[in-house]
Amino acid sequence: MAALSNKVLVLGAGGSIGGEVARQLRDGGWQVQALKRGLATAALESDGIRWLRGDALNRDDVVRAAQGCSVIVHAVNPPGYRNWAEQVLPMIDNTIAAARIEGATILLPGTVYNYGPDAFAALDEQAAQRPVTRKGRIRVELEQRLREAARDGVRAIVLRTGDFFGPRSGSSWLSLGMIKPGQAVKVIKLPGDPGVGHQWAFLPDVARTMVELLGRRETLAPFATFHMAGHWDADGTRMAAAITRLVERTGGRTKLRRFPWWLVGLASPFVTTFREMLEMRYLWRRPVRMSNAHLVSVLGAEPHTPLDQAMEATLKGVGCL
Repeated sequence: MAALSNKVLVLGAGGSIGGEVARQLRDGGWQVQALKRGLATAALESDGIRWLRGDALNRDDVVRAAQGCSVIVHAVNPPGYRNWAEQVLPMIDNTIAAARIEGATILLPGTVYNYGPDAFAALDEQAAQRPVTRKGRIRVELEQRLREAARDGVRAIVLRTGDFFGPRSGSSWLSLGMIKPGQAVKVIKLPGDPGVGHQWAFLPDVARTMVELLGRRETLAPFATFHMAGHWDADGTRMAAAITRLVERTGGRTKLRRFPWWLVGLASPFVTTFREMLEMRYLWRRPVRMSNAHLVSVLGAEPHTPLDQAMEATLKGVGCL
């Protein structure tokens, strides 16, 4: 019976959070399969994951790949912030359609984009969602479609976190905005305004939290939302300090500089990714801190890797240490 199976479809398994969840589910004994565009064959086994030819924008592909699955991890997003308006909502509609057919639970890595600055003072799962950006409004609509589907029998879990960092964090703020992957760290750029706190999430901890929530999925509300605390950088310099400690341990030295937002602003009319980055700058101008009280009440504790250990794994993973 599909609801009791340990078979899972991961959409976005080639990305940072999707890949991490897929590997942890695989290691936990799940039968993991994923969609990949451009495969030469209909299916390919690699590293214990079954890759199927298909596209998350094609409903037939998603429905076919989800056959027999009790869980669908929806970790797919258009790369580089591009094409959100055209692709984000059709992809979640395809996932919902497949989940309805299979009786599967949808697991969604959420974002803080849903919230506007008015919610930042007390950011729990009940905070009002009044986004001030286009991407935020799209994410609110995405979750609303999940909520509506949950009233019609589809179960969904949403986990919201801070900015990702980790050994396979891809196009994250830390690996592309603060340091340069593939080379020794000499300069660390600080994207936040001076003294402004920021929330971060170590990818393996996020994936572990998702796997633990899936283990309790039958006991959760049909539409269940959770926030992670992750790592809180109280003044915007603690992540940089952790990097500096690791670099100095190997005999190197670092300098701190402000992130060149002015340059992003100049280039934004011509570079889509820069324009989308600029839209999200408000998240670096005010402290944004989510409460994990609800998560802890369900799991007992939040998976948490100490900062220096997490940062060492991250810098090694991106080729900086």
